[in-house]
Amino acid sequence: MAASALPKFSDLYELKEELGSVTGGELFEDIVAREFYSEADASNCMQQIIESVNYCHQNNIVHRDLKPENLLLASKSKGAAVKLADFGLAIEVQNDQPQWFGFAGTPGYLSPEVLRKEPYGKAVDIWACGVILYILLVGYPPFWDEDQNRLYSQIKSGAFDYPSPEWDTVTPEAKNLINAMLTVCPSRRITAAEALKHPWICQRERVASMVHRQETVECLKKFNARRKLKTVLACLVKAIFEVAYASVACSLPTY
Repeated sequence: MAASALPKFSDLYELKEELGSVTGGELFEDIVAREFYSEADASNCMQQIIESVNYCHQNNIVHRDLKPENLLLASKSKGAAVKLADFGLAIEVQNDQPQWFGFAGTPGYLSPEVLRKEPYGKAVDIWACGVILYILLVGYPPFWDEDQNRLYSQIKSGAFDYPSPEWDTVTPEAKNLINAMLTVCPSRRITAAEALKHPWICQRERVASMVHRQETVECLKKFNARRKLKTVLACLVKAIFEVAYASVACSLPTY
């Protein structure tokens, strides 16, 4: 959500009603419908995301489930504000002291420290932002494998790169910010406040490229289609499981 509209942690139970005014749909779906999308546009999107994350962190809130599905637009108007959604896994932390809060999040966006079941804190949101930024620039994620164990191994080792030719047209400053966000050691990872001061964010007009990224848009369309299919399949599996469980429960004798 926009920083000015984000409720305090004690008011998060009202978030569902607050989100009722969000009518613009998903950010990633909006991007693929645009006639023009550049690195500078990606910078603008990321600035809004980080501003909201920074507001959360200033209030000792960790979202824990940042991903494309939870990046919504306030309205269908051009240039509508990007808002964070779904605080169902959000936690309140004590300052910057890492703790083990349990395993939570979405596989491709989980940080190395969570996968290692180590104490964690605000830095997990920054890792997820790094994954999102990577996708915003080329349309596919930095870590990917159909096998979840191999995917987690990639993440824990921070094994990603910038393949040619799609990354050849991305500025060094953008890659520098991604590197800072996807730093395996959480204590060395850039913070939200620091990210807002990064040249690629605060000096966008001078640093970020204004060239239309058609290849990114095409890749994003495929990426959106895959994640939508995964969501449908997950819902189907859940429904089948619930029906099966209900059938078994009904067949058990009562005493």
